[in-house]
Amino acid sequence: MNSTELEGKWNQVKGDFKQKYGKHFDNDDTFADGKMDEVLGRIQEKTGKTKEAIKEEIEKW
Repeated sequence: MNSTELEGKWNQVKGDFKQKYGKHFDNDDTFADGKMDEVLGRIQEKTGKTKEAIKEEIEKW
């Protein structure tokens, strides 16, 4: 596992935590931010790309 894949795993964990925190305190912004972190983390893990590179690709669409 390389560092990008590890960072992807971390983003998934961070996203999951933010989602739970957002639900618990009824904070939709935190929940949405957590979902985005989770998705970016999964893409990072599968592709090996950085979070910034993935965001740039998404913005181009």
